[in-house]
Formats: sequence, structure tokens, C-alpha cells
Amino acid sequence: MPNLPNSLDETIQQAQDSVKAALKDGQTRIQVELVIPEITLRSQSLARQFADSLSEYGLGLKVIFADTGAAALARRDWGDTPFRVGDLGSRFTEIETKISPEDQIYLIVSPSAIEVTTIEKLFSLVPNTPVILLIPQLEDIAVVGLGYAARQLRERFLSTLYTCYYFRPMENAIVLRAHGNPWQVYLEKDSGNYELIYENSEKPVGETLDNLLSQKAPEQLKSTGILNNLQKFLRALSQ
Repeated sequence: MPNLPNSLDETIQQAQDSVKAALKDGQTRIQVELVIPEITLRSQSLARQFADSLSEYGLGLKVIFADTGAAALARRDWGDTPFRVGDLGSRFTEIETKISPEDQIYLIVSPSAIEVTTIEKLFSLVPNTPVILLIPQLEDIAVVGLGYAARQLRERFLSTLYTCYYFRPMENAIVLRAHGNPWQVYLEKDSGNYELIYENSEKPVGETLDNLLSQKAPEQLKSTGILNNLQKFLRALSQ
């Protein structure tokens, strides 16, 4: 059972451990969700940390950014790397040109709803190659888009993904899931202390999550505990 992380570094380490365990267990369509404000501003740094944690793949690891500009920036900032850096292409460059026989694993950095079609095509082209979506921004993809066909595509895409790590700090609560463990919700009961109030194989969403969070901690605790932790995360993100 994972311990609640107290810092961004601990969260990242838990996520990396979950990715490795999920890969070992044969998962090939993995997502790592860190639902933290401003996390996408650190996507390049996070990508490098996760790439380094997958160093055993060497040049078989390809880190893929959503666009050519982000990929070029990473190449400039990182210099020579033991892995390769690419992008998802554009309307002028098909995804087929972005894959090669040497690719053993893909790390796709912060993909959004716009890239769903391209990633689904990548999945079909490399059915047995592991793909990791790092901090995907897909919260509303089931309802975003034009028409029924677009919604169906995104819903079908979501069903192929395995959440190997999920961390969402909220006011007086934390939603956590690590590979090999159920979904969990912790509620702050006193300053800095949390009680496990939900444990299930299903992700708590909608009315289920609302009902759990209605068990609020005492009013005087709202400025402590999780908010202090969240401030630590934000400070770390700005460094």
C-alpha cells in the first residue's frame, strides 16, 4: 500500500515505480495522471525525469512531444541524451514517419484531446510496443469535439488506457491510485493527518466523489494540511 506523498519528488518517485511495475506486469497502454495546478508548465522537466527512470531502454526509448516546437526545445535544452526525442507530427507529417523498428517504448508528454486521433493511430501501428502517456490533459475528452463520431472516438480511446498512477490533491482530501492498489480517497481529519475513507477498484467520480467529500474536515483545518502541501507543490513547480 503506497504512503501518501508529502512532496512533488515523492509523488514523481511513486509514479515512476508504478510505471515500472505496470510494464513488468505486461501493461502497454499506460497513463500517469498528476492532477496538480500548473503541472503542464513542468512537462519538459517531468519528461526528462521519467525518461531517465527508463534508462534501461537506451535508444529504444523515444520521448514524444505533441508538437515539433516542444520537441526542438527539449533537444536544445537536453543536448545529447541516451534516448531519442520526437514529436507526433502534423497535418503535413503523418505519424507513420515518426516511428522506427528500433523503438521499444514511447513516452508521450502531456497529450491533449487534439492528439487523440494521432495517438490512437500510433496504438494501431505498434500494437505490442508499450506507450506511456505522461500527465495527459484528457479530462473532458468524452464531451469535447464535434458530433457523435468524435465523442465515440474519444470514449473508445479512453477505454484502452490503464491508469497506473493517479494523484489529485484537493481541499481536505486526496485521491490516489498506484499500480497494484485500488483507488483510494483520503480525508483530512486533523492538521496534516488523513483517514482512508474509500477503497475500490472503480475510480471515484461524479456523485460518488461528491458524497465522499461531503464528509468534510472541521472548518478550522481548511487552511492547513493539504493546502500547505499544495503550496509546496506549486513552489516546486515554479523552481
